[in-house]
Amino acid sequence: MARKIIIDTDPGQDDAVAILLALASPELQVLGLTAVAGNVPLPLTALNARKIVELAGRPDIPVFAGCDRPLSRKLVTAENVHGQTGLDGIELPEPTVPLQARHGVDFIIDTLRREPAGTVTLVPIGPLTNIAQAFRQAPDIIARVQEIVLMGGAYFEVGNVTPAAEFNIFVDPEAAAAVFAAGVPLVVMPLDATHQALTSRDWIEGMRALPGRCGPAIASWIDFFERFDKEKYGSHGAPLHDPCTIAWLLRPDLFRGREINVEIETEGRFTTGMTVADWWRVTGRPANALFIRDLDRGGVFDLLSERLARLP
Repeated sequence: MARKIIIDTDPGQDDAVAILLALASPELQVLGLTAVAGNVPLPLTALNARKIVELAGRPDIPVFAGCDRPLSRKLVTAENVHGQTGLDGIELPEPTVPLQARHGVDFIIDTLRREPAGTVTLVPIGPLTNIAQAFRQAPDIIARVQEIVLMGGAYFEVGNVTPAAEFNIFVDPEAAAAVFAAGVPLVVMPLDATHQALTSRDWIEGMRALPGRCGPAIASWIDFFERFDKEKYGSHGAPLHDPCTIAWLLRPDLFRGREINVEIETEGRFTTGMTVADWWRVTGRPANALFIRDLDRGGVFDLLSERLARLP
């Protein structure tokens, strides 16, 4: 049976590749996309999510708008990374796929109550606001979640938006703290792992050469996305952060990590949003997450290439 997932997202070029990878993989049943404010404001993330499912030829995938701001903070966005639309790189047509009337948080709650307990995995690849709000409004659903596989945080790589914090956690640290404390099985894909998933020119040109419409769109997105990391880090490509979550669901053997305790800093003067990862297990606090540190880059990109080539 296909694994049922809800992707909570703030597209984002790498979010788009993650969504397309999931839609190209029969092992996964995408029940819906819930948009959250993050890389760009909510109207754009919800619009981009609709464009992505339409590009993939999957108008059956419902898209819901969720929270338009963090639980208790002013929204921080990342147009400097993703462009003014969040999906700069190629101009896609206005989607005909409708935005669902229901709030994304209500969709998460209703789905977890409707589906058998322990059969739905949440895949947040943006700030954790929608997930935390769903848990706050309906604590009964927490025990019904099979697993949360999220992109966020860092330990050895430290921050990408402040010296201590990764963007998704920094945008809404209170939401992250609530999710990490909820007791749901967690798999965390931090910068330590995702910075190993660097694109290459050969891979991008391989996407561009695919006969359908999705491959060239991916190539255009990554052409734009690469410029930030090349300038900031001096890297030869762009890290595909968010697709690592979907790759883990499909091929966990390509990843290596450790069960550790992770706490979220919400009050630090310089460290707000830091994922305080007890990698060396010095605190005695019980493990609450599988924290991924390494991945097989060749295996991940082979998987991406094989699956994305299936798309129209």
